[in-house]
Amino acid sequence: MQLQSSQQNKANLQRVVFLDRDGVINRNSPDYIKSWEEFEFFPKSIEAIRLLNLNGFTTIIITNQSVINRNMVSKEGLEYIHALMKKAVKSRGGEIKDIFFCPHTPEEGCDCRKPEPGLIYQAQKKYRIDLPTSIMVGDNAKDIECARRAGCGLSILIKSDNIANAEKILSEKKISPDSTASDLYDAAIWIIKHEVGGRRSDVGGPRSEIRDPRSELTPQRSKLSPLTSEL
Repeated sequence: MQLQSSQQNKANLQRVVFLDRDGVINRNSPDYIKSWEEFEFFPKSIEAIRLLNLNGFTTIIITNQSVINRNMVSKEGLEYIHALMKKAVKSRGGEIKDIFFCPHTPEEGCDCRKPEPGLIYQAQKKYRIDLPTSIMVGDNAKDIECARRAGCGLSILIKSDNIANAEKILSEKKISPDSTASDLYDAAIWIIKHEVGGRRSDVGGPRSEIRDPRSELTPQRSKLSPLTSEL
């Protein structure tokens, strides 16, 4: 029985990076993202995902998308946006392993809308994720609080246009992210240095060289249109 337990522990997925979508991967919008035409990757966000993958991290998106229950876009419409987003990342050599989204409005009081940890728990159940070795990257206080509630090992706050409000809310709740970053690429560099070359290199993978794809890549082309939000 003890051997079986040990084998199960080894099977757990480690080094998972949970990513918020709007404000982290793509530009946010007060009008929400309702179509692919409204979706615009941040510069270097695809490179950041690829860089994490190259260094042994699995990336999973955790996102509030109340556009569905606000009847602004169908579930199929959202999934179409996500399919094209994953395809764009894959075409650049990266991979988004999965996307978990909450369709509910704040008034519905569900257990999956961040800061509730339900989406992370869904991912954990599906992939047997070792949450203490996981990391959450988001631009909203809800992301950092969600990571804390779910038991993620680390959290990183992106300095988006929402940074002042996010820091105010987190201060009031006496919650602090483990680091702040100017964008997802900056966060990826911090994660790799901290996890691969730092104190938590025991979770597996190389401790030495950080693999950086920048020299291999041409400048990323982003679509010039506004993007949706996670409100």
